[in-house]
Amino acid sequence: TKFKAMARRNKLLGLWAAEKLGKTGADAEDYAKEVVRADFEEAGDDDVLRKVRADFEAAGVAQSDLQIRGAMDELMATAAEQVKNS
Repeated sequence: TKFKAMARRNKLLGLWAAEKLGKTGADAEDYAKEVVRADFEEAGDDDVLRKVRADFEAAGVAQSDLQIRGAMDELMATAAEQVKNS
């Protein structure tokens, strides 16, 4: 269940980040999948944070690590609820 919730959180984070990057539709879905895949690089959340931060920096999106981690925390709660109810 925890793995499912983490994967769901990462997808939601990817969709959140995609919106900030101006991606929509299939581009947003593809980006969300990239964020999910980034989590397999190492244990913990640092790999996901690094990917999103690097993409934001490349696109000129102003979001601090604290803001990104805040979104990760909020979306983890959402993801856990969605997994519990599925």
